[in-house]
Amino acid sequence: MIDLAPQHPQDRPPGAAGRSPLIGARLRDQRKRLRLTQSGLAAQVGISPSYLNLIEGNRRSIGGALLKRLADALGLDVAELDGARERRLAGALDDVAGDPLLSDLRLAASATREIAARFPGWAEALVRLHRSCLDRGAAVAALSDRLNQDPFLGTAVHGMLTRVASIRSASEILDAVADLSDDERSRFVSIIAADSARLSGLAQALAAYFDRAHTETRSITPVEEVDDFLLERDNHFPALEQAAADFRAAAGITGDCRESTLVEYLQRTHSVTLASGSAATIAGSAPRMAVFDPVSRVLTLADEAPRSTRRFELARLATGLFHQGRAVSSEIESAENLSSEAARRRAQGALGAYLAAAALLPYGPFLEAAIRLRYDVEALSERFEASFEQVAHRLTTLRRPGVGGVPFGFMRIDPAGHVSKRLPLPRFVMPRHGTACPLWAVYQAFQAPGTVVRQFADFPAGERFLIVARTVEKPRPAFTMPRRLMSVALVCDALHADRTTYADGLDPASQAGATPVGASCRLCPRSTCPYREEDPIIDA
Repeated sequence: MIDLAPQHPQDRPPGAAGRSPLIGARLRDQRKRLRLTQSGLAAQVGISPSYLNLIEGNRRSIGGALLKRLADALGLDVAELDGARERRLAGALDDVAGDPLLSDLRLAASATREIAARFPGWAEALVRLHRSCLDRGAAVAALSDRLNQDPFLGTAVHGMLTRVASIRSASEILDAVADLSDDERSRFVSIIAADSARLSGLAQALAAYFDRAHTETRSITPVEEVDDFLLERDNHFPALEQAAADFRAAAGITGDCRESTLVEYLQRTHSVTLASGSAATIAGSAPRMAVFDPVSRVLTLADEAPRSTRRFELARLATGLFHQGRAVSSEIESAENLSSEAARRRAQGALGAYLAAAALLPYGPFLEAAIRLRYDVEALSERFEASFEQVAHRLTTLRRPGVGGVPFGFMRIDPAGHVSKRLPLPRFVMPRHGTACPLWAVYQAFQAPGTVVRQFADFPAGERFLIVARTVEKPRPAFTMPRRLMSVALVCDALHADRTTYADGLDPASQAGATPVGASCRLCPRSTCPYREEDPIIDA
């Protein structure tokens, strides 16, 4: 792979300084521990002492071959030097600093990176406490809403009081009236027994209701655990890539993976038969595009499912049944940071989709086509008969060391701004809670449905990213329901923009062609921005 990382100061576009402020401190500290001079280290790696001074002072960012040479010279691992974990912690601390509860403290955003670098344990502790606080707040809010709004509670409590009154009345009669006949006594005992059974049923329903009210609110921590899991693995899983290659060999797939080949494999190897039905009825609850019954061995595909979705669901099932799904389960079992069952379940779904994509879009041919077509998502969609979203998602996984593609981040939102999918990118801050900056291209795409929107986005600290977004339409449950539009975005560092077709006609180094943006209004120091909806609650 060609190394496009800048080796000299003039290679950096304006505003690029300070993109990796953690690297300079690590270099300086390790150099001093080894008692090396700047001149001596610079000579070893083939750069000038003045350029090394700029790097250590965080006035130049580095990557690629130069980063590798410096790491080797200092006896460090590249991943350790690059500081992926600290960048993740710094982004999480930005969320902590942006909490309205802390607004009066005027916390400086510039301090989060230093805290993450110098005190990673304390940074992790703060992040965990903050997430736990948010999680409990969500549970309290949901329970409060149910207590105040939900008619079930009033009905249930009224029913319980009615049954208690009936039981008490019948018991008092049995206790106070001595001359009851056997038939009368038997009738009152039957009333007590029947009302007791009804009371027990109401109590069980109420207990189940409150249990459900709690568990359904635990959505913050599991999502963040999966985000961290993917980020720590750089969203690349060599074992799953190998499992996909093994599956293709077992299924006899040598070129493009056709739907008919997947159907034949499922029938021959796993005795799976196909059926069809409406998306609103096959799942029995929320509309779904595919449902597999492991008992009857029937895979039901929705009539509304597009061709690319049908093929993806077939691949998901086929690769999941291959070797009894051991490839995915092994990854989940080895993941120490997936602490909850909800997080493991989410990760299981994410890795199952990863494996299916790796089978449909095999690493080598897909990367070769991506480079040749300069990462044109629509052209790749046509070439591989996949959807825009499937191709965009697969592009984020091309991280094989030495044979990688452009490092992309990914996000998908609905018109309300809810982020339903996110694959983080170092130094590109995706707010975990609430909406991001309204100037991002991922929001602008809704103004031109079906059209690719591109943008160079300049962040306050000097980072510049290329954002490419387009709307995708999901099948709607019924004709009478509104269209289901989502916006999908790919994000990459501006340093890699010229490797894509989306930078054509734009100057990555020009300030005029870039849009000044922030992470969100609460975290953005651009006080004069005409699009601001909220005041910033942290100091720049």
